[in-house]
Amino acid sequence: MLDGDYLFDPFYGAFNYGTYWDDLPETIVIGISQNKNGERIEDCNYDEINSLPSGKGARFFEFIGGELLPYIEKKYRTAPFRIIAGHDTTAGFLNFFLYKDNPIFNAYIALSPELAPEMEIRIPEKLAALKQPVFYYQSSGDGDVKELLDPIQKMDANIKMTSNPLLNYKYDHFKNASHYSSVLYSIPSALYQFFDSYKPISVAEYKDKIAILPNEYVTYLTNKYDGITKTLGLKVTVRVSDFKAIEAAILKNKAYPELGKLSEIAKKNYPKSMLAEYELGLMYEKLGDTKRAAKSYLNATQLEEIGDLTKDMMFEKLDDVK
Repeated sequence: MLDGDYLFDPFYGAFNYGTYWDDLPETIVIGISQNKNGERIEDCNYDEINSLPSGKGARFFEFIGGELLPYIEKKYRTAPFRIIAGHDTTAGFLNFFLYKDNPIFNAYIALSPELAPEMEIRIPEKLAALKQPVFYYQSSGDGDVKELLDPIQKMDANIKMTSNPLLNYKYDHFKNASHYSSVLYSIPSALYQFFDSYKPISVAEYKDKIAILPNEYVTYLTNKYDGITKTLGLKVTVRVSDFKAIEAAILKNKAYPELGKLSEIAKKNYPKSMLAEYELGLMYEKLGDTKRAAKSYLNATQLEEIGDLTKDMMFEKLDDVK
């Protein structure tokens, strides 16, 4: 994040909170401190004629892409999903990265951006021509700087006229929010937009998207996690809570053979746990094959407990099917 001297803490707090509940992935948070003796203005300098970074602005632009990112990727374990964020002047500057044919960032958070000349036209054109997925978020508030609002709203209208399926776009205009307070509203809104696919299956998702399916409940689960990998570049172990959500949908709709498919996924994700044998035993039990059910539950007692599945529970299930 640009303006790291004051944006770092709210972003870091939002990520910490979201990660605690597993709504957001582990993230490396980098703040570039700029607010010293007008440094941020010099960092974001652009040519008045062609409206492109110039002078120190050009050097700062190259520093981010040519020095900072390579250093981070060499030093830390990273995923190929990069976000850049800024506020007013720096929020406008971060848009220059979208002028490249192959943008180095995957997601952009422009908080009350101060747009360079013609940026409200250029950015929508660039977003319309995207050849790779991009997330773009911008925001403003009722009490925002008036000179900023008109270009922001023009750019919003122009972006909404594009129809590129590779673009994931959101604009928030917060009522009763100032130029500064809108930042605290914006950060979680942007992050939950970007990482919507990452979140565990919620009650609403189960009710509105899963329980109503006629079949292919396990396919929904695999598509969800394949989507996380494709969109965010993250390989995530299927959460136990998500296994239980799919199991509940299968039981509710009596699609018992799908428990076998769920067992296969459990074996890949938790090979040392009893989850796979439990799902297999549950399938055989529901299909009336008590002999095979008993064998699976017995096998489960020899494996590691996981979630709410315990050895005592497996022995109880074993007794039930005998």
